Amino acid sequence: MMSYLWVTIGSALGGLLRYAITRLTLTQSIAFPYGTILINVLGSFVIGYFGTLTLQSGRYPVSDNVRLFVMVGICGGFTTFSSFSLQTFDLLRSGAWGRALANVFLSVILCMAAVAAGHLLAYQSVTKTAIAETADEEYTG
Repeated sequence: MMSYLWVTIGSALGGLLRYAITRLTLTQSIAFPYGTILINVLGSFVIGYFGTLTLQSGRYPVSDNVRLFVMVGICGGFTTFSSFSLQTFDLLRSGAWGRALANVFLSVILCMAAVAAGHLLAYQSVTKTAIAETADEEYTG
């Protein structure tokens, strides 16, 4: 039951951080969703880095609740796949096919690269190659 509380608190914090960054990047994101890409790349890096560094065999092992708080709660509340989907759809609907494809390409490639970078940076101090240890951690929203 405590895991639900930790995920709830983390999600609220992640959502607040997402809103703050969205507000800070609003003027740059009028024609293209740069803020959403930044948020998704940062969240991808954090989940790759934290997930690897805090494995039970990692340099800084933490409890399952802490991992759920960060990986499912904060990262799940922070990253914005639904926003990405809506913004891409709106770009397509308005005929901005090139920007829509750029949004898909940049979001997917940069987020995959960020997860890999976070993992590789943290991997230097661990012996396992996994990031998620449980099925709950695998699902981030």
